[in-house]
Amino acid sequence: MRNENAKMKNDAVSCPPSSILYPLSPVHSAMTLALESSAKPASVAVCSDGRLLGQYFQNSGLTHSKTLLAMAESLLKNLDMKVSDFDIIAVARGPGSFTGVRIGVSAAKGIAWGAGIPVCGVSTLEAMAYQNPQEGFFVCPVMDARRNQVYNALFQWRDGILVRICEDRAISLEALAAELHRQKTPCLLVGDGALMSYEYLSGKGITCSIAPELMRFQTAYGVALAAAKTEPIPAIDLEPGYLRPSQAEREKEEKVGK
Repeated sequence: MRNENAKMKNDAVSCPPSSILYPLSPVHSAMTLALESSAKPASVAVCSDGRLLGQYFQNSGLTHSKTLLAMAESLLKNLDMKVSDFDIIAVARGPGSFTGVRIGVSAAKGIAWGAGIPVCGVSTLEAMAYQNPQEGFFVCPVMDARRNQVYNALFQWRDGILVRICEDRAISLEALAAELHRQKTPCLLVGDGALMSYEYLSGKGITCSIAPELMRFQTAYGVALAAAKTEPIPAIDLEPGYLRPSQAEREKEEKVGK
């Protein structure tokens, strides 16, 4: 975590050259229970080898601590399944809302630890890219990161394989616009910052569009798809990926520095 936070102090992380782009290839297939609570929406999904068996999605703004496990319990009941039926518990480990990410990671660790099941913590941004398997442009997840920034990464589908173009980062819209202008590739905006980003980027002459609402928001199904390309780890090793310190941590650092 300390290394991640230090890495993100700069305005952006530059994209690697094309020679080191890496495709996100399948690692395993499994029965997966996936959780997503990194932003305002919350969802739970059950997938078998990438096939969606069921998903509950809620975008009401209710506290995830009250809704996430309740949705999981209800979904499993309706599918006549129990936790021991799963091979993996998957969760969006960030970036996103500090509280939402913490709730999701804690829930995943608790479920997995109690059942002796490994976990897969995946990038919230990468999970959104998996929900939009369309070629010809960059998939550009954008989440409102406050402080005039968005959480962002760039991805591209090539011959049915999702390729990551750059690492997750916190970046200003100004810097993102400059980067997309250099890339000269149309982009598809997804995430809770899509509308805000579209207004800014299109105003700067960037060719971009917004994904339909059903495919725009973070979902547990996307988490399950990303988890299929991620090595499982023991529940005790799962940690959030915040990218930068929380407001409380920043205020504490400021007080110490005075």
